Amino acid sequence: MIVNFPDIHPVAFSVFGLDIRWYALAYLTGFLLGWQYIIYLTKKFALNVVFTKEIIDDFLVWAVLGVVLGGRIGYVLFYNWAYYADNPLQALQIWQGGMSFHGGLIGMSIAMLAFCKLKHLSVLRLADFVACAAPIGLFFGRLANFINGELFGRPTNGEWGMIFGFVDNQPRHPSQLYEAGLEGIVLFLILFACARLKPVQKVPGLLAAIFLAGYGVFRFMVEYVRQPDPQIGLYWDMFSMGQILSGSMLLAAILLGLICKARA
Repeated sequence: MIVNFPDIHPVAFSVFGLDIRWYALAYLTGFLLGWQYIIYLTKKFALNVVFTKEIIDDFLVWAVLGVVLGGRIGYVLFYNWAYYADNPLQALQIWQGGMSFHGGLIGMSIAMLAFCKLKHLSVLRLADFVACAAPIGLFFGRLANFINGELFGRPTNGEWGMIFGFVDNQPRHPSQLYEAGLEGIVLFLILFACARLKPVQKVPGLLAAIFLAGYGVFRFMVEYVRQPDPQIGLYWDMFSMGQILSGSMLLAAILLGLICKARA
């Protein structure tokens, strides 16, 4: 089945002359639902006696800054440095799209380390909670990528595809939807199930390692059908930047899991 890209306008609605974009709504929804889900998890975790609702409320601001700043800086450095070096002011135009998950992950990690250091909390335990909620944001973020018509897939000769008319008339993989399903829904369900296992709860950081591994594998797979960034292409005619970064995540997940098990 070949379908046409629905061409949804990136502006959801306007208020007092201010355009509210689907991209911004996706981030807002992801943060709010993720925040509420973390509060839910802190009540369900049998071993948790430290992370109160007030603490999670305080961390929300840190999380937003970490993800947004890290995501944008990561995109500039990892994917389009040559362009933004010549147009530095455009790096501030986040509403136009252009965010790096891996940059957001680094920004979130820095925010968690700083917050836990200040509050004298376990960063591994906080990382577990954040990891469980992260697929919610990823799901809405990928839907926003789809609405914006960015990160579309490579051409396909299969029976299923989508024609992105603003690119060409070739059927392509709707890779944004693949990622929304795998990085969002499937990864959320995996972590949802693992978070309820007592052996997993007893090892701080293990859920974070599972998230890193799951995302790394899913993203690495989808990159084979996602159109490489034109300004970068493929390294060694084989791997995209996303695959290189996601492969590094998988290695970090294995290392983190081994460290957590050794400390438990």
